[in-house]
Amino acid sequence: MMILGLTGGIGSGKSVVAKMFRELGADVVGADGLAREIVTPGAPVLVCLVERFGDAVLCADGSLNRSWLAQTIFSDSRARRDLDRITHPAIAELARQRFAELAEHGARIVIYDAPLLFEAGADKQVDAVAVVAVREDIQLRRLMARDHLDEAAARARIASQMPLPEKIRRADYVIDNNGTLAQTRRQVVLLMARLVSMAGEGPVRPENAE
Repeated sequence: MMILGLTGGIGSGKSVVAKMFRELGADVVGADGLAREIVTPGAPVLVCLVERFGDAVLCADGSLNRSWLAQTIFSDSRARRDLDRITHPAIAELARQRFAELAEHGARIVIYDAPLLFEAGADKQVDAVAVVAVREDIQLRRLMARDHLDEAAARARIASQMPLPEKIRRADYVIDNNGTLAQTRRQVVLLMARLVSMAGEGPVRPENAE
């Protein structure tokens, strides 16, 4: 089984690329989904977050107050580091479990969709890394529209992550997402074909490549 780590800056269109890989037959594991699993009410990670941030980190129903936490960590680098310290090991362990389950079921190509792949050290869990690259002006515009943020808040979130040039330097593959969806998809098809070939599965089926 080959695992490709898929990462990129916030608002880069990484989720769209992950969906394209899924449509081509890859299994996709999303770090964001795992992050939600580890903070269900009563979970040890959520208990640790309450110990660190207080009851304000909880909603009235006992679930994680994501809006409050986001505002806190993007304005306080120490709080962000503490959040990462608490959550990243648990996400990594759950990812390992998912990979093992997929391998047991015969999966050959797995995409690990992880925004903080390098920041969390999760690049050590994958066989290769692809970065979704986009110009900062496009990233900023997409992020402001998607999360309903003003420019200052959007820039703060972008700045909280590893700079894109550093991610590109450390990646094995780069997917340029500055153009149309069709242009991005062609790059994904070519990369999927390469991954399939490396995994010994033969070429991508023509009907999946269109």
